[in-house]
Amino acid sequence: MISTIEKTIQHSKGEIKMTNKEKFEGFDFDHNPYEKEARELWGDKAVDESNAKIAKLSELEKKEFVDKFNAIYKNLASLRHLPADSAEVQAAIKEWYIFLNEIGNYSLEAFKNLGQMYVDDVRFTESIDKFGEGLAKLMCDAMAVYADTNK
Repeated sequence: MISTIEKTIQHSKGEIKMTNKEKFEGFDFDHNPYEKEARELWGDKAVDESNAKIAKLSELEKKEFVDKFNAIYKNLASLRHLPADSAEVQAAIKEWYIFLNEIGNYSLEAFKNLGQMYVDDVRFTESIDKFGEGLAKLMCDAMAVYADTNK
């Protein structure tokens, strides 16, 4: 999934071309090298539910999913100079929380922990920071503020 995100970023910048099939490769857990890790972190039920939601998407819905994903990240990147607890950043991170819950089931605590992974796991940091240096850190901090504020 991380590799697909990285390629999608390059595609959105016009650096490479991607087919629709390539755009969705990372979202297919049947061929995802991180499936085992995801199952260990979040459990079989969570992964199976996300897989089922994604499997039900049409090609158009998958494209819209990727487009929305990119739009949220671009918006957050444009706000990375602001404090994590600012109204603008919190509104954008709320949109990220809602988006993630469209394909998964993230409690506020899981959302906060995911944000921490963005800075603890270099794979996430490098991928996210391609939208703008420091974005992973901002998202981590903003996700923690959001989770703690909305308990």
